[in-house]
Amino acid sequence: MLKVMLFVEDLAHELFLIPLVERIAGDRSVVVNVESRSVRGGRGRMLSELGQFLKDLESGKAVGMPDLFVVGTDANCKGQLERQKEIEKRIPEKFREFTAYAIPDPHIERWMLVDSHAFKQQFGQGCNAPGTKCDRDRYKDQLFSQICASGVTPQLGGMEHAESIVSCLDIEHCIRNDASFKQFVVRLRRLLA
Repeated sequence: MLKVMLFVEDLAHELFLIPLVERIAGDRSVVVNVESRSVRGGRGRMLSELGQFLKDLESGKAVGMPDLFVVGTDANCKGQLERQKEIEKRIPEKFREFTAYAIPDPHIERWMLVDSHAFKQQFGQGCNAPGTKCDRDRYKDQLFSQICASGVTPQLGGMEHAESIVSCLDIEHCIRNDASFKQFVVRLRRLLA
């Protein structure tokens, strides 16, 4: 069993990424135990907690070295590369080789909408394919309205359905239709090999 340590900026990332990591690992016949370390307080707090944890690991103050790290934050219209560089400033070189960066561009809610068939399996009707426009609440609003259109009232903006949607995702379809999803999955698969 591989130990995966998850550092993400909020609950939405945790709700989507844990089942996605488990699904991708399962597809490769790898059993993982995902432990969430930082999931509240936004990107700044997550980066701070990640940096402190890694310093504590290096100094011996923390125990429990994982087999790999998953670090997740929205690109927020800044781009994946800029966000990855921001994260890597907090990660010593020796930890980078087993870190997967989940950086939805621009927001995690877009990943929930990439596979209309998976959405249909959960809600009884498909969703409109998301564009790649960078509006602050565009994908949150689109996810919420698409779920409401199916007759379901989302309690957590729709992210409470992340695990069910992830279980139905056509991973290869998502890779073809979202570059940020592809980057994460390709890297994670390589780390799980």
